[in-house]
This record gives sequence, structure tokens and C-alpha cells, in this order.
Amino acid sequence: MQACALVSLTTDFGLMDGYVGVMKGVMATIASSQGHLPLQFIDVTHGVAPQDLMAGRYLLGQAVPVFPLGTVHLAVVDPGVGGDRRAVAVEFERGWLVGPDNGLFSGVLERFPAIAAVELNRPQYWRAALPSSTFHGRDIFAPVAAYLAGGLPLGDLGDEVSVSELVRLPISSVVAEGEGFRGCVQHVDYFGNLITTIPAGVVVDWGLGWVAEVGGRRISAGGAYGEVELGGAMALVGSHGWVEVAVNGGSAAEVLGISVGDEVRVRCL
Repeated sequence: MQACALVSLTTDFGLMDGYVGVMKGVMATIASSQGHLPLQFIDVTHGVAPQDLMAGRYLLGQAVPVFPLGTVHLAVVDPGVGGDRRAVAVEFERGWLVGPDNGLFSGVLERFPAIAAVELNRPQYWRAALPSSTFHGRDIFAPVAAYLAGGLPLGDLGDEVSVSELVRLPISSVVAEGEGFRGCVQHVDYFGNLITTIPAGVVVDWGLGWVAEVGGRRISAGGAYGEVELGGAMALVGSHGWVEVAVNGGSAAEVLGISVGDEVRVRCL
């Protein structure tokens, strides 16, 4: 697989400070010094809540499939920066992942299994031999992403890591139960919609003849948010391909008192 000089960025850095711009500057400098084609950057989001690995896992997993083959995905949500968690780069069928080995890549690797992985332990590919203990995004991850996007082989960047050893975030599997299925909330989006771990394929053959049960409430299925009155709750398949629970004009998370990890069931009528 050939790199396409495109780097996506997913972080919890926000936009108030210069952290994102600094990482892009580091990558642009390396690309220029190596005589590579100019890199292109696409920001997936820098609005992941601070240290929220579950949100980062979900958002990165949803974004990756729409990018071209060969994209380098730089993702930094890193509560353990400076500690003993590994810095890694991972090859998978659509490109590469660069960031901390803390489960952040779980959402991608559940859909596209890892092909190979290395620990980023070769300082010649870092920004400095003694990186900051608080900003590996600048000093390790951004340089590595630039080298990968420029075509450097993965194996040059560090020692091989077994892909089976990559950290995965625990999340409840979907379980069949009689006439339905049980899963959980994997993400609460900006609007307060509850995105579950239950895939669209589970309910597709039921039409609108199904309900979701969450927080002690039984919520009927619909096809679009506007099919219920303002403030009304509904269950539907979202654009992301998962069952979600929403409140028209409001936040399902607030109205129902539900958060990530809480149980959700769907049942055919």
C-alpha cells in the first residue's frame, strides 16, 4: 500500500491553544526537509472531551472509512503521556494509525484488523532525542506521521509489536436475547444522541416494528428525528450505521439520564 501524503488528525487538544498548529508545523517541516510532496491535513476533530478515550475511539472509528486508502491517521487522546504506555504506529488495510497504545484505535481495528505494528522507539525519527514528557504529539507522533506519509516503511520506525498485544478498550458485545438484542451506549454526540453498539443490520428487517428499551423507558422506532413532537424520544438508525436514541430538539442523554456504557435493548414487536 502506498501512502497518499494525507494526514488526518483527531485529538482532545481543542482550538484555544496552538497544539494542533504546532503538530502540523512539525510535519510540514519534515516533509519539506525530506523533499516529499507537501502534506495535506484534514482535521477530523479536536473537540474530543479531555482524556475521553471512549469518545476518541468512536469518532476515529467512524471517520477512517471515508478517507482514501493510504491515509495516515494521527490520533492523540493520551491521559498516560510520559508514562509507561507505548507509542505505536499500526498498519491496517486502509492506511496507518499513529498515536498512544491505550485503546484509542479500538474502534478502527474492530472493523479493519491490524496487519502490523511497531513501538516508536527509534529517536532518529522523533523531533528530538529527548521528547517532552507532556507533548508526544509534537515530539514523537507528528514526526512519525510525516515520515509515514512520505513513504518511509513502517518497520524502520521501531521494533515490531504483536498486533494481538495492542490495547483494546472494553465495551459490551451485542448479545441476542429472545426476540431482541442487548448492547450499550458507546458514544453521546454533541446533540446528546445516544449511539449504541447495536448495528443497523440487527433491526433492518423489522422495518419500524421495533422498540428500544433504555433507562426504564420503552421508545418506539422511527425513520427521522422530525417524526416525533418536539421533546419526544425515538429510536432509529443513524447515519453512522448504529441504532441510536434521540430526542427531537433536545438531548436524549439529559432527558433520559443515560451515559456511555449504559445498557440498551432492542426488541421486535
